[in-house]
Amino acid sequence: MNFLYGMFDPYFLLLVIPAMIFSMWAQSQVTSRFKKYSQQATMKGLTGAQAADAVLRGNGVTDVTIERIAGNLTDHFDPRTNVIRLSDSVHDSTSVAAVGVAAHEAGHALQYANGYAPMKLRAAIIPVTNIGSKLSMPLVLIGLIMSMDGLINIGILLFSTVVLFQLITLPVEFNASSRALNILDNSALLTRDELPDARRVLSAAALTYVGAMAVSLAQLIRLIAMSRRR
Repeated sequence: MNFLYGMFDPYFLLLVIPAMIFSMWAQSQVTSRFKKYSQQATMKGLTGAQAADAVLRGNGVTDVTIERIAGNLTDHFDPRTNVIRLSDSVHDSTSVAAVGVAAHEAGHALQYANGYAPMKLRAAIIPVTNIGSKLSMPLVLIGLIMSMDGLINIGILLFSTVVLFQLITLPVEFNASSRALNILDNSALLTRDELPDARRVLSAAALTYVGAMAVSLAQLIRLIAMSRRR
């Protein structure tokens, strides 16, 4: 009975559910804005791949490969292989949205090349975070069911690494967008009329990371409260 009450406590209603709603709203925003500005072609006609390459070369980075990856909004920079992977909707598209997203991923590559501290820290804790994301909740649940406080505490500690990772991700993502927009402006890859639209796409994308952080933080507070209640 205590376990069931713990699963549906006020912290879930007051913290987790609102955070989840905000996260879903943020995701809907990035989807709608990307769709809207994917229909707006740039004056220069550069594809996403060409824009990313221009950002890299304009900043003296020549050892990063740009590849296509399947899916929609699956774009990312892989520091392990030094590869920017652009989705089907970005790689060959000449839209404002595609150029903005591609420049953002190039911004991550510049962070890595310049030794941006939060980027390095995030990469360093990925192995621990992967373990935490897989084992934390099972350990907490088993600990609650079997009344083993040690397992609960280990699970909470592991889940804390997930929250830490997402906290570090926020400055990494915001900085990458800031770099991208400054470069797009200074290099005239986008016109002054197109730049605000690219900013709207990247701002919406940044909100998804804020939403993920909010959900994880709410869950962590809930888990700690459940542990203390015991």
